[in-house]
Amino acid sequence: MSYPPIRLYLDGAFVEGRSSTRVQVRNPADGTLLAEYAGASAADLQDALAAAERGFAIWSRMLALERFRILTRATALIRERAPAIARVLTLEQGKPLAEALREAQLAADIIDFLAEEGKRLAARGVPPRLPNVVSQTVARVPVGPVAAFTPWNFPANLPARKLGGALAAGCSVIIKPDEQVAATCLEMARALHDAGLPKGVLGVVMGHPPEISSTLIASPVIAKVSFTGSVPVGKQLGELAARHMKRYTAELGGHAPVIVCADADIAAAVKLGVQAKFRNAGQVCASPVRFLVQRSRLDEFREAFVAGAKAMVLGSGLDEGTQVGPLIHERRCSQMQVLVDDALEHGAQLLCGGNRLDRPGWFYPPTVIEGAPPEAQLQQVEPFGPIALLDAFDTLDEAIARANALPYGLAAYGFTKDLASAHRLAQELQAGMVGINHFGVSQPETPFGGIKDSGYGHESGLEGLLGCTEVKLVSVALS
Repeated sequence: MSYPPIRLYLDGAFVEGRSSTRVQVRNPADGTLLAEYAGASAADLQDALAAAERGFAIWSRMLALERFRILTRATALIRERAPAIARVLTLEQGKPLAEALREAQLAADIIDFLAEEGKRLAARGVPPRLPNVVSQTVARVPVGPVAAFTPWNFPANLPARKLGGALAAGCSVIIKPDEQVAATCLEMARALHDAGLPKGVLGVVMGHPPEISSTLIASPVIAKVSFTGSVPVGKQLGELAARHMKRYTAELGGHAPVIVCADADIAAAVKLGVQAKFRNAGQVCASPVRFLVQRSRLDEFREAFVAGAKAMVLGSGLDEGTQVGPLIHERRCSQMQVLVDDALEHGAQLLCGGNRLDRPGWFYPPTVIEGAPPEAQLQQVEPFGPIALLDAFDTLDEAIARANALPYGLAAYGFTKDLASAHRLAQELQAGMVGINHFGVSQPETPFGGIKDSGYGHESGLEGLLGCTEVKLVSVALS
């Protein structure tokens, strides 16, 4: 599949947007223009809302088993088309083709799990206290039409979480993918369309983000809002959702610490750490950032980690052997340089990388910095790029305190062979997801979400399904 034309998906049809504003999509590996399209106009958004209202009336009344059959037909199509979807994903987002293929396949797994849970979503009975009350049932019912907003770093995975949870619960959805990576989301919409999803159950809109978010969230049609993105925007949308009494789920990024104890398997911690840090060029919200290593093992860790970072192969995601692709925008390269320069001005030491590559595309090399003080921006701001921070610690108390010092709380990690230390890390690290001796905290079956400024609510897992439902008590008495 070459890069496809980009259209909106409204009321069961792929249509041209009617906005006068044009959106350009460029290949981050070389800056070439992939596509130009018209975004959604105000009239398009109203059409999407009207369709979602009609779609909800149909979809919410269907048997859970029939919804399951449609969703799993769609995931079968996603798997069948995964190589083509992966190529589109790499063209517009930049990640290596092997990573894109795994992401497309994982998107199908995510939807499958949620569809299965939706089929078995059960009510529970509550014994009555009055003799004439014959039944009391607590049921989970679809919350209503959902407005979903996804960023550019995982163009298949993140829409799958939102679409899977909402559709499996019986909700209709209007999703706004990031304008740079809309083609991947549209290919997933195409699979759902081809699988027989009723008209109006899914809408896909792109265009001017503030206009789309303000219109959808304020509409009385929308019952729930789900957002993945930056902390400032997430808080703004949360305020808007609260103003209209809308349910809200937000995943807002992180600044994940990694505590490497003296008794840890250093070779394993380094190998897994390099892979996790530089996957998707570091553009991962749960990416490890701050590597805190017990002082007696820091030299060993540093030497191996820097060697691993230097060995990573940069290039176009379509090139065989590429391990690190480009950043999504040129401005992301500029932001990496600002953060690195600031750290060095504050006395940090540059161990590798640290300067944008002189080549077409938006490439920034794997970068490792040691000794950045707390006042450096890198110690406070999520880099969302291929930058790792190394620091030493002396006691576990100190390491945990430093790990918890920031307002972020999405993911945190620890490496140790000691059972007592592992339990302490699991209990005391302030994060929604904690990985001990590995980084694989995001799976279709597990809830994904953070605490503190990293967000509110969860996606994936059973929790991702329940987040798209309301609790309804039905108490029946004899008349």
